[in-house]
Amino acid sequence: MADIKSPPHGATKLTANPLFLRDEELRQAIEMLFFAYRDFTGVADEILADYGFGRAHHRAIYFIGRHPGMTVSDLLRILRITKQSLNRVLGQLIEEGYVSQQKGVQDRRQRLLRLTDKGRALEERLSAAQRTLIAGAYREVGAESVEGFRKVLLGIMGNEEDRERFERLLPPRR
Repeated sequence: MADIKSPPHGATKLTANPLFLRDEELRQAIEMLFFAYRDFTGVADEILADYGFGRAHHRAIYFIGRHPGMTVSDLLRILRITKQSLNRVLGQLIEEGYVSQQKGVQDRRQRLLRLTDKGRALEERLSAAQRTLIAGAYREVGAESVEGFRKVLLGIMGNEEDRERFERLLPPRR
């Protein structure tokens, strides 16, 4: 059973009715996350299948697109997959013309990654489908709920560095 007596690291103490922290509600949240993840990734999976790509390809394309010039080491740290898996995925994306790599200017051992025009087009197609799904959900619940959802996601993130990066993006408290 989950520890419901103390808030997670960095969270504030709850002032609302704690009944939503009962085991059944926590299990429902887990189940809803599974279904939401299935549907969120499903829209991209259909597109990826046309290219013979999987979710690791999608994550690589997404993060390279969001952070042009990132190093292979940075991508490994974000994706938390083995070097062998990343090399297989990157090799295919480079070979098929979706990603380019250049040697680092200051450190020639670094490989800096960028999407090609072809890669940017695929990233846009994948992200557009997922943005549509998220935008619809956000419109239904309103700004206050969106902010609460972001805070819940931050609370679930286990990596302090990732959490801090997104906490800087949250709007100031009122």
